[in-house]
Amino acid sequence: MGAVLSAKSSSRRNERNYDNITHFPPNPSLLQVKTESGGHETISLKTLIESYCPSLFRKFTPLWYLFNGHLQTLYCVFGNFAKDDPMTYSRRYIQMADGGTIGLDFAPVNQDSLADDTPIVVIQHGLTGGSYEPYVRAILHRACAPVSEGGMGYRAVVINFRGCAGVPVTSPRFYSAGHTDDTRHALAYVSHLYPNAHLHAVGFSLGSNVLTRYLGEEGEDTRLHSTCALACPWNLLHNNRGLLESFLGTHVYSKGMGGNLLNLLKKHAHALMDDPSHHVAVAAQKALALKSPTLELFDETFTRIAGGPEPHFPFNNADDYYVWGSSDKMVEHIRVPFLAINADDDPVVRRVPMDGCGNKNVIMQLTKGGGHLGWFEAGEGRVERWSTKPVLEWLQLMAEKVVQKHNSRCPKLRIDDEGWLQEEGRPRIRFKELVERRCIVEGNRGADMGVLQGL
Repeated sequence: MGAVLSAKSSSRRNERNYDNITHFPPNPSLLQVKTESGGHETISLKTLIESYCPSLFRKFTPLWYLFNGHLQTLYCVFGNFAKDDPMTYSRRYIQMADGGTIGLDFAPVNQDSLADDTPIVVIQHGLTGGSYEPYVRAILHRACAPVSEGGMGYRAVVINFRGCAGVPVTSPRFYSAGHTDDTRHALAYVSHLYPNAHLHAVGFSLGSNVLTRYLGEEGEDTRLHSTCALACPWNLLHNNRGLLESFLGTHVYSKGMGGNLLNLLKKHAHALMDDPSHHVAVAAQKALALKSPTLELFDETFTRIAGGPEPHFPFNNADDYYVWGSSDKMVEHIRVPFLAINADDDPVVRRVPMDGCGNKNVIMQLTKGGGHLGWFEAGEGRVERWSTKPVLEWLQLMAEKVVQKHNSRCPKLRIDDEGWLQEEGRPRIRFKELVERRCIVEGNRGADMGVLQGL
């Protein structure tokens, strides 16, 4: 079984469906919700989930030819989703004080068509993905469609990591599963653009690990109002060791992810080597000489050195980076409603903290089957993901039913003497938009970088 339940788990099998395991905290948080009469009432998070997210408890029934976690996962990579869920984005590039750049893809393209307090769905993609990923589009095509067309009418922004989805690498630094400051920059910028809107995040795989770490690090100071984490890897060290225990784990998944990262590095190698003596340039040169590396070998050679700034990076070895970058130890510090969905046959994620660390804000869901970011089942005339409806129901509950208040504890933003936006008290969070580089991005065209989709 891909996911192993925590020994401390107090999870129970949902009464309506014995196949899914849902863990609610013993004392779930109490939330203010809107009533039909225009007033407010207090309802527990557990009751709200059971009432407004019915799809979370519906049995996942895989397509007959995708009957295990390996097939579900491989279909993420090799399935043809080019015409599914079309998305077009308006891209903005944000430059940070270290010279690095991230790409923020907004939908719909005409941002002025929405009210300034429209809920915003913030997306963090997987390992080497971007806004083009089918699993991203499956959510946003429905969330961003106008209400008149059966959608939810929300605004969305996808945070594309440095070097991903056509974003240039402009400093001697890459991204990683544990470094969260690029996410902070993005959220600060979005909050600056739309100060009256509430932010609701959805993370996929590595992106969910980054979001979980961000929430744990920020605690009460987070800019997010809720988060849904899909296929979060939780414990990077345990996952890596589990992958290397089998032939498929080593030669399909680990080498597939390592190869994706290597291809991404090749695309941007020139930008990392302006100073050949720089420790990141030296690491890049060594990584470029690798042949079909496993994820661990790539991380040992490059990510542990280039995946973030001092004082954490560089790490002594990949294991130290994995221990530091894991998100399972951050769950207890989350202070907003948080839903995590994993599959019990995920070949990449080997352990899920199903007890939610006793956090009153955390709901954990483990489905029987689904693979890594798969959950493919028969839809109406096409293949659908089981996970799409629960996520959309969660977003609608958090954005429209729960009373959301602006967090006065969030760091204030100011414009410094050089025209850069900066968080007060956090000099490292300093950025500006590269206005001249705004562009339109066709979301269904793919990364065109030699990386496999879906990982």
